[in-house]
Amino acid sequence: MSDLPEPIQSHVTTILASPSDSFTNRRKVIGTLGLASTALCASSVSASAGWFWKKKNDLPVVEVKSIKSDGRRTTPSTQSKQIGGFPEEWVRLQGRNLKSYANYVNSLKLKNISAQDLITAHAKERGGVWNTLPPKKWWTRMGYTLRVVDRVSTAMNVPIHEIVSAYRSPSYNSRCQGAKTGSYHQVNVAVDVKFDTSARNVTRATRTLRDHGLFKGGVGSYSSFTHIDTRGTNVNW
Repeated sequence: MSDLPEPIQSHVTTILASPSDSFTNRRKVIGTLGLASTALCASSVSASAGWFWKKKNDLPVVEVKSIKSDGRRTTPSTQSKQIGGFPEEWVRLQGRNLKSYANYVNSLKLKNISAQDLITAHAKERGGVWNTLPPKKWWTRMGYTLRVVDRVSTAMNVPIHEIVSAYRSPSYNSRCQGAKTGSYHQVNVAVDVKFDTSARNVTRATRTLRDHGLFKGGVGSYSSFTHIDTRGTNVNW
């Protein structure tokens, strides 16, 4: 493991991962993992992004523990609870859910991602179709993925530049060039994210953290951003 960047070697602490055969709500702890003593917990395979849920409300099971500051690393960014500046038409379409969703994201107490960052990724329009916030019953799904992205930022000690895409409604997804019809964005477990470093660096660091137990999911490499999802099985593309 000597080829790992120093922040990853020093600062990744134990996590809990509990994927089930059917991706249901069973969240039992199946192991305590650490870089110093744990072999790779899962292999990665090459495939394209897509989702095939057996049941409508099935979801991945990934839990990421927070880490304590060791005094050698500063938080890449300070998050604000203030939100705003979204298109008026989009705000009207969201109704009362907008404030509630912001409160939910703030409740996650992420170090490097604010509600403003995440909601901005939803307040977009393509081909005359506005994207929306995810269905309320799916909000907690994104919490798993956001914690992974937050940990990647902290481990690399690199700020997040932009959440490019998070949840995408089916109608909005169909307007996005290159988006898969079975995209994991449509079930609210995926983000496309830019950091203040090359996407190649982010992809490599994310896969390293994942393969040592941080989460189980997909990591896709693109020229300007990295796709990260918590589908429950390891996939690369």
